[in-house]
Amino acid sequence: MTLADQFGRVGTDLRVSLTDRCNLRCTYCMPEEGLNWLPRSEHLTDDELVRVVGLFVAEGVTSVRLTGGEPLLRRGLPGVVRRLAGLAPRPELSLTTNGIGLDRLAEPLAEAGLNRVNVSLDAVDPQIYARLTRRDRFHDVERGLKAAADADLLPVKVNAVATRDGEDPVRLLSWCVDRGYNLRFIEQMPLDAGHTWDRATMLTRDELLATLGKTFGLTPVQERGSAPAERFTVDGGPATVGIIASVTAPFCGSCDRVRLTADGQVRNCLFAQDEGNLRDPLRAGASDEELVAIIRATMWRKARGHGIGRPDFVQPERPMSSIGG
Repeated sequence: MTLADQFGRVGTDLRVSLTDRCNLRCTYCMPEEGLNWLPRSEHLTDDELVRVVGLFVAEGVTSVRLTGGEPLLRRGLPGVVRRLAGLAPRPELSLTTNGIGLDRLAEPLAEAGLNRVNVSLDAVDPQIYARLTRRDRFHDVERGLKAAADADLLPVKVNAVATRDGEDPVRLLSWCVDRGYNLRFIEQMPLDAGHTWDRATMLTRDELLATLGKTFGLTPVQERGSAPAERFTVDGGPATVGIIASVTAPFCGSCDRVRLTADGQVRNCLFAQDEGNLRDPLRAGASDEELVAIIRATMWRKARGHGIGRPDFVQPERPMSSIGG
């Protein structure tokens, strides 16, 4: 079976949030004091999580990315990865993290079956990093990136949200190229907890290409498929840089992603206004067939596009930290 929607897209890439908690306070994501975190009793347990992900895999999901919040805060994370790696057919397993603590966990995660990591890093100037995240942890992230590479969690990807008050894109790309990391810039999206997103504060795809093009030779990489990033070789390669232009050049027509929140809700889009509740039926004794029916129905309702920029666009109530990337 497949997880199809009414527009012919098929969900094969599952993003699984392990927690809504985070140890950073990025200015474009949440307030300095943090948020009202979900009670741990509302999170899916390890057994529940593995069962639900197994249902998605049986329905055709081939790639599972563990996210948050900050997924490294999930207790017993290597054990969860090991159990997910034991699913049949085995999905590709990746993890999106802010990198704090990755220096300790990279090797255990690789041994458990994790294939690769994406590390969120918006600045390589420690002062800019501290201003954006409200935490002085840049060197922790630097150690985490090196540990990921040493553990062969390759390719190591760096995700950077591009904003006008942030890091110089040229400096960030140079830093990543010098260390062998694959950088992907992300246009800032309206997913902040305070609903204060302003399109004027983000750097657009075209602005990024114009800025980077003054220093680097950028050549488009043709093969993209359903990948969110438009990729370019840097000075002839092998280094590449990607741009995820979710706002100015959306790729909804080829989207193959589906999301599972930490509290067991299926979301067919980052910007969806409704969810499919799996946790409560699961805890009430629902069969696998009943849970799959909820998943399929939620996927079928997926909208044609996210609608950013339309007059009727409404930002989702959940912030990014609660949805999971």
